[in-house]
Amino acid sequence: MQAYVVGGAVRDALLGRPVVDRDWVVVGATPEQMVARGFRPVGKDFPVFLHPVSHEEYALARTERKTAPGYHGFVFHTSPEVSLEDDLVRRDLTINAIARAEDGTLTDPFGGQADLQARLFRHVSDAFAEDPVRILRLARFAARFADFTVAPATMALMKSMVAAGEVDALVPERVWQEIARGLMEATPSRMLLVLRECGALARIMPELDALWGVPQPPLHHPEIDTGAHMLLVIDHAAQRQFDLPVRFAALMHDLGKAITPAGNWPAHHGHEALGVKLIGELCRRLKVPNDCRDLALLTAREHGNVSNALVLRANTLVTLFERGDGLRKPERFARMLQAAECDFRGRGAHPAEVAAFAARPYPQGPYLAAALAVARNVDAGAVAARYAAQPARIGDAVHAARVSAVKRARADLLLQAGLPAPQP
Repeated sequence: MQAYVVGGAVRDALLGRPVVDRDWVVVGATPEQMVARGFRPVGKDFPVFLHPVSHEEYALARTERKTAPGYHGFVFHTSPEVSLEDDLVRRDLTINAIARAEDGTLTDPFGGQADLQARLFRHVSDAFAEDPVRILRLARFAARFADFTVAPATMALMKSMVAAGEVDALVPERVWQEIARGLMEATPSRMLLVLRECGALARIMPELDALWGVPQPPLHHPEIDTGAHMLLVIDHAAQRQFDLPVRFAALMHDLGKAITPAGNWPAHHGHEALGVKLIGELCRRLKVPNDCRDLALLTAREHGNVSNALVLRANTLVTLFERGDGLRKPERFARMLQAAECDFRGRGAHPAEVAAFAARPYPQGPYLAAALAVARNVDAGAVAARYAAQPARIGDAVHAARVSAVKRARADLLLQAGLPAPQP
């Protein structure tokens, strides 16, 4: 019985990256022997055990056979006769098919170390094609390791998998899980580019894929292409280390531009409302969590108003706060401002221009946050008490009180944002 560290822990150690979790594979053992040594069985589909002290996962070496479409369609086989190489050959990428023995010796039968040096994602064997989740995983790795490229043969294999309908067999929860993890990596745009190149993006998120080739006004969008803009926006969100709901909202904010009438291009008037419909459909299909869905809907609907915030009248500002539920949920409204800021900064046709756009002043965010605080400080209870005998008027009265408060404070708020006070 021999145990080896496998997968990401070996890969990351060789790359000089921090190792968070270690997975082990055990060769030459039976489940009964593992239990006798104090390991606790936890695997459902195949034998996996927790170490009695470290609680790390130890899986028995196994082989697998494809029996049905999708990533559930496998039969697994374990026995003491299954070798380490038998186990490694079923893994997705060569860089994940390296094993380290307890004495530090590396077993690398498929050239994973050479591919690490070459910064190359390459599949281990044609068994890659049997599991469509591997397309999503490779794309997610591309978001993490932005200097890696996909081997041409591997990209060709992924394209053939998409054409064969393997991606269509993925369950929504697993698609969302991988997309969400990729969005939280350092360069999410790389995930989306890999998915688009192999054709998977058009199958799992066609609303997003449709943004490529859609033009925008060059005065405001030197990158012109809406797909290119979206990539810059999501990468800016990652650079700012915003949380998942903000990143997803940033990704979704311009979906409506793909379905505005062609005669309306490149202005895309009304794309905000059109985007709300598309986001709702995408979120239902992929079973996106409510916090991500709700922020994406809010951002799509209001990001144009946020951009124009500095010229909006007090009544329009308060209506924006009410419509966006910012008075009850200021934290979500603040996240919407973060996503809108990513839209504002994620622009440019070349690196120097992208850097310049990313560094532009963005007074809209702090200005709206301060104006919302003023509106929330209005004592709605006191206003309601004055209209106790006329309850039908309470809503309008509270709204008017908030408008008055914001109007009185507006000049100071603009000055705080570094802008001239409005003309009387």
